[in-house]
Amino acid sequence: MSLSINPRRHALLGASLAVLLSACTTVGPDFQSPGAPAAQGYAMAGDAAPAIARLDPDTAASGPWWTALGSSQLDQVIRQAIADSPTLDEADATLRQARSALAQARGEAGPQADLNAGFHRERANLQAFGFTGFGDMQLENPTFSLYSVGGGIGYDLDLFGGERRRLEGASARAEAQARRADAAYLSLTANVALQAVTIATLQAQIEATEQMIAADEANVELVRKANALGGSTSTARVAAQSQLEQDLTLLPPLRAQLAAARHALAVLVGHAPAEWTAPDFRLADLGLAGPAPIALPSQLVRRRPDILAAEADLHAATADIGVATADLYPKIRLTASIAQGSLKPADLFSYDASGWDVGAGLTAPLFDGGALKARRQQAREAAAAASARYRQTVLTAFAQVADALSALSADEESLAAHSRSLAQADENLRLAKVAYERGGGAFLEVLDAQRRVNESQSSLARANGQRLADAVRLFAAAGADWRTASDGSSD
Repeated sequence: MSLSINPRRHALLGASLAVLLSACTTVGPDFQSPGAPAAQGYAMAGDAAPAIARLDPDTAASGPWWTALGSSQLDQVIRQAIADSPTLDEADATLRQARSALAQARGEAGPQADLNAGFHRERANLQAFGFTGFGDMQLENPTFSLYSVGGGIGYDLDLFGGERRRLEGASARAEAQARRADAAYLSLTANVALQAVTIATLQAQIEATEQMIAADEANVELVRKANALGGSTSTARVAAQSQLEQDLTLLPPLRAQLAAARHALAVLVGHAPAEWTAPDFRLADLGLAGPAPIALPSQLVRRRPDILAAEADLHAATADIGVATADLYPKIRLTASIAQGSLKPADLFSYDASGWDVGAGLTAPLFDGGALKARRQQAREAAAAASARYRQTVLTAFAQVADALSALSADEESLAAHSRSLAQADENLRLAKVAYERGGGAFLEVLDAQRRVNESQSSLARANGQRLADAVRLFAAAGADWRTASDGSSD
């Protein structure tokens, strides 16, 4: 028996399929990247601008941001942190997971093919089909083996773009995770630099305190000698010893803070404190050679990782609206399958043992109690929430840059004031010593002058450290590039 297809019907079927394919559309809103902000700067009117930073429309860096601090030790430690940090290992693994989800979505959007094969040993129940025997002869149920092999293929025509929107959303989520990985790298490098600055600042404060104690000990010895010669009073001796004991109490807290900073840096680098020793960073080895270029607001939204992640989240949420909308419309799926079955392996691939089918199936929602429309509305509200989060992320980023700029401006004023204060204290100490040596001044005045010098040195160290720390925060807030020549795995 042969099967023939009417040529006119064949042409009609092809034309209908062509019409269906040409009618394919993608429902739901098309994502558009948010426009550039209207703001031209970060600070409020009247805010002072620091000399250490400048807005620059061309902020392309020649290397990772921390090289601007000019420390080879810091560069080495940050590179080690990038290589060994568990935090970055987690971020990279999560990114690979997102990219695998994207690959899965791409695979599911294309044709799906399956292969199956089987072997069955069966005993047929002839009585179930009405065969009981012939006359007095009873039929025995036969036992036989059945071999089969076959396969099938299916493809959703995606007439309304639901699969395309689903793939678009998966791609946007992978992009969001890539930007979060960038944020993790930027945060880690900034935290390492901050700990290095903290170590350097504490080192400077400890050195200033040790100098203070050394001066106190010299004063105690000076008073002791003067007292032995009858040229000093007990009051001076007690005052000098009291000053020494008071200054000795300053060292333990500073040393404890220094140890904690070193331990924190070891963890950031990816090691236990007992397994790794932090370098002895010094303030003299850290500093900005020139003004740091800061991106304009219109550029910041295109380079800061958390803003880009929020934008990608908004993109994914917008695509989800299209997925939910497409579910409201009919779906057509093309299928084809072939099966080979035989009682003998030798006959399995013969033409007489084959069977096949080709078809198309249509499914359409009829009644769901409004669930599909509610899901679309839910997707719309999720996109609205994502849009609000994006705007809030931008505002927060702008505020962080403004805070860092204001802090740096205050740091510059503070540093200048502390420098003047130290110079004045040094001169006051010199004059007090001259007066005391010539018999025109009291030794308590020398002690007080020395105290002011030591305090000014410690305060100047803190001011220097604060300025460097705020510079690091500015780099992080401005979305500075963290990549080195061997990095870029999250691109």
